[in-house]
Amino acid sequence: MALGRGLSALITSTGKSKTTAHENSDGNDQKIWYIPVSKITPHAKQPRRNFAEAELAELAASIKEHGILQPLLVTEKDDGGYEIVAGERRWRASQIAGLPTVPAIIKELAEQTKLEIALIENIQREDLNPLEEAFAYKRLIEEFGLTQQQVAEKVSKSRSAVANTVRLLDLPEPVQAALVNKQISTGQARALLSLPGIKEQLDMLASMLGAKITVRELEREVSKKSSGLHARRDANLVYLEDQLRAALGTKVNITKKGERGTIVINYYSTEEFNQLIKKLTE
Repeated sequence: MALGRGLSALITSTGKSKTTAHENSDGNDQKIWYIPVSKITPHAKQPRRNFAEAELAELAASIKEHGILQPLLVTEKDDGGYEIVAGERRWRASQIAGLPTVPAIIKELAEQTKLEIALIENIQREDLNPLEEAFAYKRLIEEFGLTQQQVAEKVSKSRSAVANTVRLLDLPEPVQAALVNKQISTGQARALLSLPGIKEQLDMLASMLGAKITVRELEREVSKKSSGLHARRDANLVYLEDQLRAALGTKVNITKKGERGTIVINYYSTEEFNQLIKKLTE
């Protein structure tokens, strides 16, 4: 589904919900209901987790002066309340502004559709940090059984862009925190994924924090470090890793002690897992 028309296509009405809230019409056969702010709760699994206080205060000031220009999208709960599908930032700012009610469109939606709408809206507004986006993609893949290609089509991105975003979840927590806090860029975080282990990733993070280093410069440093680590390893093992990576299309690590050892094959989605199983059993 194309991003540009994603929301309008996803929220096609599935029937009128019952509510005691005040009703109004927007002139487009779309019912707008004025719902008490206290009856609305955020969706527990919506992608966005971080809401900057300064930005909320600015939006609250705007809402006080101009009102809410775009209705929230909500679903009706069994207890008579409402759950936000899209518009949590507007709802939070409305609380700050002291509004008693907010305009909303009520729809009956499946859980997968709720996540898709929330994800698309946040991507359109560039509201998600890279890890929030990665978690949303991962949930669509693992919980709802979508392939990376299907997710990519829904958000109008390439499959490789979705795969690279999901891979950010493999970074150790200090690196993820640095990414969320904008101490490093998404490109730099992806470059750190090329290092073979957590220790190497954390060492490189420590050396780059506070330093002005471009993604290209970091990639060169990572390449040097990786080359140095390979130089100290058995050349035959390094060669075999490269062969397996080329054959399987994913990261492979081999460790050997005496006659024993391990081969670790990495995958980053259910789709890639199934592809690996198919290749290994053919």
